[in-house]
Amino acid sequence: MNATTTRGALLAAFACVLVGGSFTANSLLGDYPYAGGQFLRYGLAFLLLVPLAGPGATARLRALGAGRWLRLALLAAVGMVGFNLAVLAAERTAEPAVPGVLVGCAPVVVAVLVPLLEGRRPRRAVLYGALSVAVGAFTVQGWGHTDGAGLAFSVCALAGEVGFAVLAVPVLRPLGPRLLSTVVCGIAAAESAVAGVLADGAGWLRRPDAVESGALLWQAVVVTVVGFVCWYMGMQRIGAERATLFSGLIPVAAACTAPLVGTGSFGAAQAVGSTLVFAGVAAGSGAVPFARGRRSAAGGQRAPERSLEKL
Repeated sequence: MNATTTRGALLAAFACVLVGGSFTANSLLGDYPYAGGQFLRYGLAFLLLVPLAGPGATARLRALGAGRWLRLALLAAVGMVGFNLAVLAAERTAEPAVPGVLVGCAPVVVAVLVPLLEGRRPRRAVLYGALSVAVGAFTVQGWGHTDGAGLAFSVCALAGEVGFAVLAVPVLRPLGPRLLSTVVCGIAAAESAVAGVLADGAGWLRRPDAVESGALLWQAVVVTVVGFVCWYMGMQRIGAERATLFSGLIPVAAACTAPLVGTGSFGAAQAVGSTLVFAGVAAGSGAVPFARGRRSAAGGQRAPERSLEKL
């Protein structure tokens, strides 16, 4: 790995660890109106990100066509507001492990979908690494009880996780990580407000208590401002396929932090699953050479690796 790739991998890993640790904060917001909480989270993040958007932000936004603005609206609706709503809806009739396992399959979907959209075949190392990450995420979380609705909303959560990466690809280059994070947070705040008024009426927003305020501040400042910028900076350097591999660290981070607040334990299954996640991330991201070559039986020469593009 060169310096750019290493920096991108570290940024993506850091962002996903922050998201994984945020599940502890989520558990403190169970009684707060969903849409109101999302509005406060993304609205505060937007205000904090505006000064960091960088020079020429207005000109770059004006240069966006209608198609890219629609993509940004979909990114906020699907990958942010919709994702969180799907997880919340899934957990009403399914154990939390169910949406967690489905979301853990995102690296596999992105490893296949992004190359197909670009007119090429998936990279073998990334695909195999994604499969290892998905199996590891399943091992960490296990599988819980669910019904049809819980499973359907879990699939929607998977679509949201995939959309958060895939929909950002064409707009990341013209906007950059900081301005992209700023714009989607502003759009997500507006979408949350509309959803709250339609779903909950006048009760969509209330004053949070001290515990809820702390949880919302953590989500807005740390998970959203720091996490989003780091995520898109990492994706800018290593691409959506390899960056999404690091989403396997989300259940690992959640499993590691759960015992701190007495909501879970870290045992043998979590240790084995974490190892599979780390191995998949290392192989798929290029941190560890994957099938770099093999010696021929006759001359002992190393044969070059063949990616799926050439198979």
